[in-house]
Amino acid sequence: MIEFLLDPQTWMALFTLTVLEIVLGIDNLVFLAIVSGRLPPHQQASARRIGLTAALVLRVGLLLTLTWIAQATTPIFTVADFAVSWRDVILGVGGLYLVYKGVMEIHEAVEGAGGEPGAKPAASYASVITQIMILDLVFSLDSIITAVGMTSNRPVMVAAIVIAILVMMFAAGSVSGFINKHPTVKMLALAFLILVGTALIADAAHFHIPREYLYFAIAFSIGVEALNLWQKARAERKAASGTP
Repeated sequence: MIEFLLDPQTWMALFTLTVLEIVLGIDNLVFLAIVSGRLPPHQQASARRIGLTAALVLRVGLLLTLTWIAQATTPIFTVADFAVSWRDVILGVGGLYLVYKGVMEIHEAVEGAGGEPGAKPAASYASVITQIMILDLVFSLDSIITAVGMTSNRPVMVAAIVIAILVMMFAAGSVSGFINKHPTVKMLALAFLILVGTALIADAAHFHIPREYLYFAIAFSIGVEALNLWQKARAERKAASGTP
């Protein structure tokens, strides 16, 4: 046990996998903010905690079924020379759901559920938790498969997942509050969901879009929006102080 803890390769693997899980969890944080925003304010934090805790249990359970993970990329049937695996099915369905969710949220934000912009029906507590759990598995599937390919050390993989989920729990409140406070940022987040959904569908079709391209696009958009928010805040301060 002591040799295991003192092994530099153990800590390097833990650091690498933790960073990987956190970076790939950015997509999940955006989805968390959007879906939990459908609940009353006093229920949002608990729904995020319960959903992420349940997702943690599912992630670890999936990770421990290494045999299934190894077979996830094995074709289960073929359509016109196109081999389809369970990974393709899961990513394709998850991607379609994200595109649907993003489009519907944008439509309701602009048109409103009852014809008034911004009017939206509240979601049920159980449905929000279920969505958090299911989409977390979709988001984490590739990272888990990558983790299995990087190391066979199960304790390290489990520890990386636990740390990443804890980081997400810590950051989820701030991210959700910021997104829901600024309508334009929320619209960017919804567009990001559609972008990620499209990438997942492309992955299911064996056409991989490098995630760096997606992250650069959203980072550039956030940078432009940050300048807009800074300019708006500066104008409001000038107006409050009476400065011309």
